[in-house]
This record gives sequence, structure tokens and C-alpha cells, in this order.
Amino acid sequence: MLRIAKKSIPSFAFAIILLFSSSHLSANEPCTYDPFLNQWTGDCPRPVVSAVPFLRIGPDARTGALGDAGIALSPDANSIHYNASKLVFAPDRFSLSATYTPWLRGLVRDIYLAYIGGYYRLDDFQALGFSLRYFSLGDIQFTDQNGQATGNGRPNEFDVSLSYSRKLGDNFSAGVTGRFIYSNLAAGQTVESIEINAATAAAVDISLTYNTVLSPLSELSLGVAVTNLGSKVSYTRSQIKDFLPGNLGIGAAWNIDFDDFNRLTFVLDFNKLLVPTPLDPGHPDYLQRREQSVMSGVVNSFSDAGSLTDELREINIQGGIEYWYMNQFAVRAGYHHEHALKGNRKFLTLGFGVKYNIFGLNFSYLVPTNAQRNPLDNTLRFSLIFDMDNFSLEG
Repeated sequence: MLRIAKKSIPSFAFAIILLFSSSHLSANEPCTYDPFLNQWTGDCPRPVVSAVPFLRIGPDARTGALGDAGIALSPDANSIHYNASKLVFAPDRFSLSATYTPWLRGLVRDIYLAYIGGYYRLDDFQALGFSLRYFSLGDIQFTDQNGQATGNGRPNEFDVSLSYSRKLGDNFSAGVTGRFIYSNLAAGQTVESIEINAATAAAVDISLTYNTVLSPLSELSLGVAVTNLGSKVSYTRSQIKDFLPGNLGIGAAWNIDFDDFNRLTFVLDFNKLLVPTPLDPGHPDYLQRREQSVMSGVVNSFSDAGSLTDELREINIQGGIEYWYMNQFAVRAGYHHEHALKGNRKFLTLGFGVKYNIFGLNFSYLVPTNAQRNPLDNTLRFSLIFDMDNFSLEG
């Protein structure tokens, strides 16, 4: 049997720590095991899980400082992750961004997320976007059941995305994104004579953006994005495969220009994974739920939690405030909320940004508001953006 050396446990278990740690969660009704029903009853933690959860990590420091709310935020080089349709409203013709995010820095030093994004506006009505995300899980030593070393590995995951967006009116746009996903966690190793392989998948995003002027000083942006809809994946030859982290996001951004020097933006996002709510392994429908097709899983994800209350608990809420002075200095703050029984990620975010000529720097910092550890505890994230003003379409 394949085992992982103690040093590598944080690296290999990143997905659980990232999204769905279920320890020490509060509940209104005791969570108890019923031996007659062969399942847990009461308010038990039931976070929605998926394969390749790194696809849901917010890749940039600007949105990271706004509680990860970015669906309707003004477009930049990282917008393809949140809502590619808004790229056609970008003020510059060409922009690039690079972000480096240390991961689980409090436990290990060799896990990180690297992200490159950008866009190119073909004209006033069309835009192309692209991104490359690389997640390194550090060095891992594999051992067998006797503790004997079976080799070393460096698990990694990446995805490559291309998008096309187009205006369908003066204030309305649509976008589509294609994505290739590769995940290599332990390729070449075996577990109980079953060989582990790298997993690959393809996915698409569909997004919409609408902008409207509320007054001479303010405007409202609305966005909808369905992301990571694609083929299920498996790391073995098993016929049972796991869902990608498909997601439905709805966002709004209210922009207020007080004068030529001061701009304030309020952002608010609601996100729900389009993945079936898991059942206990002993439940008679456990395998049936996992074996659903992608579209069945998406449709049923709105009604399979057991009650309307539990379905609403699966909606994550992110919000933030961004202030710009002279379009050169920015201060940001945000909050991310996830229900205690669905993952319990609750944290404040802070950040700032500076822009000079075509260069911009953004920084963000995360502060947990509960006792649960977060992979970004005590971590400073930073993004570098190049906005090519020399290629501006205006003027």
C-alpha cells in the first residue's frame, strides 16, 4: 500500500485544508451516527467536494484583497478566472499579469501557485483572453505500509485557458472560455496493485456582463459566470470518476466617482458549486450519486442537499470595498463567508495597490476570523500587472 512520508502530508492533503476541512465545526443539532440507518444524522458537516480544487483558488492579489469577489469588478488581466465576458470593456488594448502565491507557508515552504493572465482587445467589440495556472505541491517522499521508501515525487497541477468575449450591445457582453486541465498527484505509484495515473480534463466557462449608468457619478455592473463545466476525472482506471469544481457565480459592483481623483467601488459575489452534495459512504445511494453524468450533477446540485436550508448553506458570500486615488493608489478590504457545515472558511482580507505608467503592483493579506486554519495564513500575495496604455483604443 502506498503511504506518504510525514513531511509530505500537508502537501498531499492540500485540497482538504484548502476547501473543506470539517473539524471543530459548530452545529445546532448534535451530529451522531445511527447504526440502524448506517449513516450520520443531525447537523453534520457535509462540505461539497470535487476533484482539482485548485481551479477555484483566486489567482490574483487585487481580488484576493476583496474577499475573492471579482465577477463584476472592473476588468483587468486576471478577469478570465472570474468572468471573461467583461474583458471587452477593458480600457486598454493589451494587458498582462503575473501572480505568485505561497501556499501553506506556515507548514511547508515549497508549495506555491503561479498564475499568468492577460487579454488582447481585437477592436471595440471583441477581446481574447488567456491564462496559465501552475500549482506545485512540493517534494514528496512515498513509502509503503512498512515505511520503506518507494520513491520521491513532485506533484503538480496546471490549466491553460483561452477565452473569447464580444459585445452584444452597448452595455451587454458575453464570453466563452475553453480550458485544459492536468493533475499529477502520484503518477507511477501503486495502491493495492492499482496504478495511479495523471488526470486530464477539458472544461468550459460561459459568462455575461451588463453595465448601466445610475447617475452622473455612479454606475452598476452585473455579472454571471458558470465556470469549470467539463469532463469528470479519475486518477486510476476506475469507472467511477469525480466532478470538476463547476461553479455558478453571480456578482455586482457599484462604482462611485466622487470627482476626477476619488473612486470607490463596492463588490458583492455569490458562488455555489455545481457539484452533488456528498452522501455517507454507507448510504445506499452513495455510488449512484457519484456516478451521475455532468449535466445531471449540475441540475441535481440545486436540490440534493436534503432541504432548502441546506441548499442555501452551500452558497458562499464574498464582498469588498476598493478605493482609488488619482487612479494610482488603491486601498482594499473584503470578507469571505462560508457556512460552518459547508467548509467554515471565514476570513477578512486587506490589500493595497499602486500604479505608475504601464506598471501596477497589488498586494493582499488574509486574516481568519475563526479558529480554522487557512492555507494563506500569514501570507502576503502579490501581483504584477502591465497595462499597455500605448495601445489604448481611446483617442
